[in-house]
Amino acid sequence: MKPTVRSRTLTTAFMFLVAVYILLPIWWLLVSATKSGGDLFDTPALWFGDLNLGTNLARLMEQDGGVYPRWMLNTVVYSVGGALGATVISAMAGYALSKYPFRGRGAVFATIMFAVLIPIPLLGLPLYLLLTQIGLLNTMWAVLLPSMVSPFGVYLARVYADAAVPGELLEAGRLDGAGELRIFFTVAIRLMAPALVTLFLFQFVAIWNNFFLPMIVLNDESLWPITLGLVKWNSLRYGFYRDMVITGAFVSVIPVILAFIGLQRFWKADLAAGGVKL
Repeated sequence: MKPTVRSRTLTTAFMFLVAVYILLPIWWLLVSATKSGGDLFDTPALWFGDLNLGTNLARLMEQDGGVYPRWMLNTVVYSVGGALGATVISAMAGYALSKYPFRGRGAVFATIMFAVLIPIPLLGLPLYLLLTQIGLLNTMWAVLLPSMVSPFGVYLARVYADAAVPGELLEAGRLDGAGELRIFFTVAIRLMAPALVTLFLFQFVAIWNNFFLPMIVLNDESLWPITLGLVKWNSLRYGFYRDMVITGAFVSVIPVILAFIGLQRFWKADLAAGGVKL
């Protein structure tokens, strides 16, 4: 049934309200990042005062000996490294669970599904004790290695491999003499690309916003991500760092937005892209 003008209008109005609800905090952050500390309370919350963005950015980069760029670099390393590792490991594990029958496969997958349900904070103490035992506490690896484990990523890769990777194509590759690793990296991983890009973005954003794990495994301020650093600044007395916290939060949002814009085209990739000659 063709939608009526009224239903289209109501749907458009509803989607507009949803978009405003989602984008309003980002707009407030943008506006507030352009204000000086005094203007944050003396001007309308959702509109500009005296443009002070350049000064705020300069102060941000120089504050506490220029520690913010170091926090930004750490966050990029944790997010990109952890998301790439999680994507590759999840893709290989999900593909294996989907395409290779072996004894106990159902039990392994059930264990992974159970791991999805475990709240992340419950793993804090075991992770801390394990990292202490192997000597990785207060190192970058203390954040990177746990970030490369994604039970949900394995589930997503397994489900997508079931639907998008035909067994006949794999058999054709084997008949042509291709090894299992070559089949995976030249055929399967291309067919699974839309799911893997989604997984990478989910993991990237989760690591970028992660606060709990770095808080319990990192003591050295030079290893902190942005989240930990901004919380420290926000906790200082008298609000001296308030404008720095807002400007720093605004800058930290930009890479996430760029990641979504840069990778969204892969979501629309043709699923037949993996049917290449071996």
